Amino acid sequence: MATDTTPDDVAETIDVTGESCPMPVVRTKQAVDDIDVGDVLEVLATDSGSVSDIDGWADSLATVELLAQSESTADGRTVYHHYVERVGE
Repeated sequence: MATDTTPDDVAETIDVTGESCPMPVVRTKQAVDDIDVGDVLEVLATDSGSVSDIDGWADSLATVELLAQSESTADGRTVYHHYVERVGE
């Protein structure tokens, strides 16, 4: 996974580590609804399914753009980083 954004671009971060489908997408949608157009939301998840789930969710909306996804390792587990921009109302 490549990343096109940096944490400097992030307006808000939500941590959904430990949560499984469908909660990463549900919590991402709730958080996106609370940010301004042009803001970037970082979502931290441990559910590998969140990679395709958040991608598909963002792709289905004209108001959200998935900028990048990456992964890191923390405490022996993989953490998936999703960067979502609100691009419309």
